[in-house]
Amino acid sequence: MTERKGTFKVEFLKDIEKEVQSKWEELKVFEEDHDQNGADKFFVTFPYPYMNGCLHLGHTFSLSKCEFAVGFQRLKGKKCLFPFGFHCTGMPIKACADKLKREMQDFGFPPTFPSGGFEVSPKEESVDSESAIFKDKSKGKKSKAVAKTGTAKYQWEIMKGLGLTDDEIKPFADSSHWLEYFPPLAKRDLKKMGLHVDWRRSFITTDVNPFYDSFVRWQFTRLKEREKVKFGKRYTIFSPKDGQPCMDHDRSSGEGVGPQEYTLIKMKLLAPYPSKLKSLKEPIYFVAATLRPETMYGQTNCWIHPDIKYSAFRVNVKGEKSIYICTERAARNMSYQGFTHENGKIDFVVKELKGEDLLGTGVVTSVPSDSPDDYAALRDLKNKAPFREKYGIADDMVLPFDPVPIISVPELGNLSAVYVCDKLKIQSQNDRDKLTEAKEQVYLKDEMIGNNSAVLYMEPEKPITSRSGDDCVVALCDQWYLDYGEETWLKSTESCLEGVECYHDEVKKNFHSTLGWLKEHACSRTYGLGSKLPWDESWLIESLSDSTIYMAYYTIAHFLQGDTFDGKASSNALNIKPEEMTPEVWDYIFFKKASYPKNSKISKESLEKMKGEFEYWYPVDLRVSGKDLVPNHLTYYLYNHVAMWPEADDKKWPQGIRANGHLLLNSEKK
Repeated sequence: MTERKGTFKVEFLKDIEKEVQSKWEELKVFEEDHDQNGADKFFVTFPYPYMNGCLHLGHTFSLSKCEFAVGFQRLKGKKCLFPFGFHCTGMPIKACADKLKREMQDFGFPPTFPSGGFEVSPKEESVDSESAIFKDKSKGKKSKAVAKTGTAKYQWEIMKGLGLTDDEIKPFADSSHWLEYFPPLAKRDLKKMGLHVDWRRSFITTDVNPFYDSFVRWQFTRLKEREKVKFGKRYTIFSPKDGQPCMDHDRSSGEGVGPQEYTLIKMKLLAPYPSKLKSLKEPIYFVAATLRPETMYGQTNCWIHPDIKYSAFRVNVKGEKSIYICTERAARNMSYQGFTHENGKIDFVVKELKGEDLLGTGVVTSVPSDSPDDYAALRDLKNKAPFREKYGIADDMVLPFDPVPIISVPELGNLSAVYVCDKLKIQSQNDRDKLTEAKEQVYLKDEMIGNNSAVLYMEPEKPITSRSGDDCVVALCDQWYLDYGEETWLKSTESCLEGVECYHDEVKKNFHSTLGWLKEHACSRTYGLGSKLPWDESWLIESLSDSTIYMAYYTIAHFLQGDTFDGKASSNALNIKPEEMTPEVWDYIFFKKASYPKNSKISKESLEKMKGEFEYWYPVDLRVSGKDLVPNHLTYYLYNHVAMWPEADDKKWPQGIRANGHLLLNSEKK
């Protein structure tokens, strides 16, 4: 391979680039205001990046789509607005700051860590790597998924990896320092990229910025008045360590994973009890989580794995005090769903009976009439005496029994498992491929059977780890939630989606799919950074909920921010104070038919200027993002625009969404 002889041409082009960018800034080329004559406009936005680190190559890839669109529309003679803000809401910044604080408490300043660091599992390592996503991922050799292995670092070491000294790291133990440090770096890098941004409109989120804080509180006040925000007990992914719900942005692994509903079937343990349980007087049940409660009438027994750890613990469900036997993992989930006397506390009778934890409760019902697996296992037990002897199964436990028909299936009859096992010539329960094929032929979805011997139970569909390193559970929580999925709201959002240009059929299908399953979303937290709920200030508005209509704030941000990120300049373009931005003022600016705020201290001229700016630029013509935001942020974006600007004002609804995908090349997500 021939070595490069010099970089003269590259440096020459870089010099031209700097000169042109300097000229752009001097002439304020990208600073756009609304046109009094109503000239054609183009308004593009990009999800504001999270400020627990520097930007990475993924941002550049998605931003290039915004850049191309803005450049093209400028060539067509349109006035183009491309604003850019910075997101600081949520728990990651606070979690990282608290880690640094703990490390100084535990190891001194500068901290002296144990030699060699500490080895962790891939799952545990992902917490630290994701809690500090400011690491330069563009230089990594592995994708986010692949890179979650190896030796974890202390938060301090991660910060040192950025080239920071101990003295420079120390202030990061205060979460407010992150908000001051990273936004200017992001702006610097975006300017170097040559982004066509109107920087007057930049801002950071949270209550640190009094103007944006007022805007978000106004939004939630109106959402609650319109019955879009409700309060009650809801099943949600929950971090016991953090003591609050754990939504997608709060997770280091398991994004997009939700609660899975099971029916918990209770099978009473008959006397004589095992020695460890002999002293118990309450009824004892093995509990099996099933997705097929319709088969419970055909169960003949339950399977208990010889190598799994089981726990016995006290429950009080609907006034019935009893003992449940299942895995400790399932017991942990149940303790947050009203099964135990005290929320989150497990009263173990026996903590370890044997083995390793698995998904589910670890107890499996056996329905040999309609489950090929169960029929194959029953047949093995009946036909193989050594197999019975191995597990201590007496002849009278299995030999007299045959499958009982409970469901008649067209073509398969009323003993579908028997029919399919014979048809596919399945010899034993070890014929895994054939059994998989058999189950696909047999399993049907019928209505759930309401029965006093079954209980509703939830657990995460897949393992979820919070950014604080906690294994999450499903909890039945008192919480404020956005009532996504409510019939009327859903229909309006579907109508909104029909008018959105998605540029690709797959994206539109993903939106329809999301609207099909998306339900209530917990919108409040007790830990992290953000704006407080206006009617209950013990709660913070979480990061996926304060970021749904901020595109409207962009249209007037340059009047309020005073060329600062936090809006705390001594003065701004219209000399407006944060406390003057009352809910009635926000209404007048953003709602076309809102009444004039009579008692406002803001001049009519200033109010009209802000209202005119919004009316000119809205709606958003194009929002660019990654497709991974379709199941959450981008769908919430549609829902909230519909809620704030109903059908009577549907001209404010989003016009276009471009969600780019990813390629995996050599284990790298591109």
